[in-house]
Parts: sequence; structure tokens; C-alpha cells
Amino acid sequence: MLLRFRVANHRSIRDECTLSLISDADEADDSRTPRQAKLRRTWPNIQVLPVLGVFGANASGKSNLLSALYEMREAVRVSFSEWNTRPGIPRQPFKLDPACAEETTLFEVDLVLGTNPVRYTYGFELSDERVEAEWLHAYPDGVQVVWFDREADRPEDEGGEFLFPGEGFQGKRDVLVDVTRPDSLFLSTGAALNDPQLSAIHRWFLNNLWLVTPGADVAARTTWTQRLLSGPQRNEAQHAWLTELLGIADLGLTGVDVDEETGELTLRHRTPDGGEAPLEFLGEESLGTHAWFAFIGPMLQVLDAGTTLMVDELDSSLHPTLAAEVVRLFQDPKSNPRDAQLLFTTHDATLLGKAVLGRPLEREQVWIAAKRSTGESEFYPLEAAHPRQDEDLEQEYLRGRYGGAPRVSAGEIARALAWREKEREHEREAKASA
Repeated sequence: MLLRFRVANHRSIRDECTLSLISDADEADDSRTPRQAKLRRTWPNIQVLPVLGVFGANASGKSNLLSALYEMREAVRVSFSEWNTRPGIPRQPFKLDPACAEETTLFEVDLVLGTNPVRYTYGFELSDERVEAEWLHAYPDGVQVVWFDREADRPEDEGGEFLFPGEGFQGKRDVLVDVTRPDSLFLSTGAALNDPQLSAIHRWFLNNLWLVTPGADVAARTTWTQRLLSGPQRNEAQHAWLTELLGIADLGLTGVDVDEETGELTLRHRTPDGGEAPLEFLGEESLGTHAWFAFIGPMLQVLDAGTTLMVDELDSSLHPTLAAEVVRLFQDPKSNPRDAQLLFTTHDATLLGKAVLGRPLEREQVWIAAKRSTGESEFYPLEAAHPRQDEDLEQEYLRGRYGGAPRVSAGEIARALAWREKEREHEREAKASA
């Protein structure tokens, strides 16, 4: 499970930002939605949120937060195998301040892993040329154990670039250090050489953090969902659940068929006389049905695996009612027994109100993205604005009380366009008189 993510100097995120999925809910309060992370530790178990939504205006930096977590995943995945084939380390520092090009980009996560859950902290800092720092800490029995600490500029008389204090990391240290390039993560190198301890952390990055973006990856996600309906990946239970989920969006749907040879999809619909009629998926179904179909495959995969789904602009992919149902799927232990997590961005304020059959999010599951006048993004929990218990969150968010909403007065855009047309009219009159 993901507990926390920290990032700095990535795209519009200049200053350090920490996104936390740790809840302050009372363990005895069964009405709340957090999941318990049963860590082996001496203090009380922490509570972890299964869903977190980041709300904000267009260009506030919401997408950059998800891209940062995904870029961290990609760095872990390919730094050993690919970074030496390209000029420099791929990163995207904050561009509005030239000084940021000389500063490092920071990524760090806190995780809970294992059948006997243990918390880990893993992070690194990158410049354009090399990995400047990297660290991995474990917390068995609630006590920090440093597996390794890497610092490019550490003097040799202080231990050199790599330190392995204690016996936490038991791998072949000298061998791994020798083959770790300056432009490769030690974690990626260790996993490539099959170190069992590092491979376990590495697998979390490989198997987690599925990013869904509006429009760009619909075709790939549609193909993924099709595979769940046919071929070697076909699962009858998933087939039935997928059909049921499609029926939520299209109440007339009665079944889904896949041509085993061509992969062509046909959706069966109820007719007025009680019969069924097939409609071709590509040519006759609505764009809304396409979007929901493409979303279901990744969602089912994540729920089955107990991993993390990141959705950029949830409202761009789904109707507000469907978006609320997706949130409830992840909130409910019966439909999410493996503790999968959903991290999404949106500017759909209806998820903060009661119009979608009661607000699906607890207040602590809502974060705000806002952009400062200097172009940097900032992120903070809704509760930092201290909303009253009886406050209408949807209304107050739209009013801008919590930040993250566009600063646009009523009719401002129309007035701007009217002024533009007035200027054009003056230009035409001037040309006519000339």
C-alpha cells in the first residue's frame, strides 16, 4: 500500500510537496473508510486511505502530481537498462525559474509491503547527469533500519558514495556497487541482478501505479478490457462482473460477445418486445460506453491485484455518477478486499456534494491543487482550510473558499469576448473611413 509520496522540482512543482494517504481516523470508528495497515511495530496501527482525490482548476498542476509518481516508477523500471542509451537523465525541472535547472529533482515514497507488513521509505534525487542521492530504509518492529544510503558527493574518508550501516541489507554489496553506473539507480541495478531484497521493492513499482489519462490511452485500455473477455485471460467471474458494470452505464445492455478470431466486440441490448439486438462496439456504441468499457479493464485488474490506480481527470473519462460509483467500489471492503488504492485528479465538484447519492469522499480524502502567481503548484488537504462540519463542500469549493478554483467572475469571459468584438468593429470602421 502507498502511504506517502514526496516530490520537488518536477514540472510545475517547484517546492517540496508531500501527498499523504495516512488517515487520522479513530480506529474504533467503523463509519469511516480508511483501511488498517497492519504494520509490525510497537506503536498503534496506522490507518491508510483507499481513495484520495486531488481537486483543482485547469493548469493548477494536478496532472503533474500524478506524472511525478509515474515518472518515479519509470525511473525505477528503466534506469539500469535504458538511461545509458540516451544523453543525460530524463527529468523535467521547474522551468519558470532558471535556477531550478541546476537543482535536483526529488522523488520519495513510503510503502507497506509483505504478508507480515513492513513499512519502507525509498527515494532518490536526480540531476541532468547522474543520480545524486538514493536511499532505502525499512521499519521492522517500528525501528528505522537503513539498508543503504547513497550520496554522490560524499568524501571517501566518510565512507564514499555508498553506505550500508548495520545488517539490514544483506546482498552482495561490493558487486552491486561496482556495476551501478552514476546514471542508474542502485535499486534498479540490484533488481536486474536478482537481489531478493531489492527485487521485492522493485516489483512494487513494476506492478503498481497504473496511470489512466483522458483520451491518450483509450485504445490500449479497450484492448486490455477485451482480453478479459476472450482468449487465455478470460475469466467467467470477471466476464459476469464486467457485463454488470457495463449495464450500470447502459441500462439496456444484456450481454457482451467477443469474436474469438477477430476480437470484434458486440454488445447485446434489450429490445422493446423483450428480445435482444446486437450493436457493434466500434461503429454503433456511444463514446460514453467506449470510455466506461476502456476504464473497466484497468479497474478490475487493480482491484484483483490489490495495487494502485492513478486516474488523471476522472471526470473527463466518466459521468459524475459513474465516477462516484468507482470511488465507492474502492471504498467498500467487499468489492475491494485486497486493499487496492485509487488516486485521482478532477475538477468535478459534484464529488464533494450530496447530489451523487451522498458524498462518496470523506473530507480527509480531498486534497486541493492551486497555482501561485509565480507559476508554482501547491497541494494541501481540504482539512487545512478548516471547513465546518455542516459546510456545503461543493458550494464552498466552487466559491473558491478552499482555493483550487478558477478566479473568474460571472460573465468575465463573455465581457472579454465582447471587448474583442468591439475592437474588431473599430478596426473595420477605421479601414472603411480610410
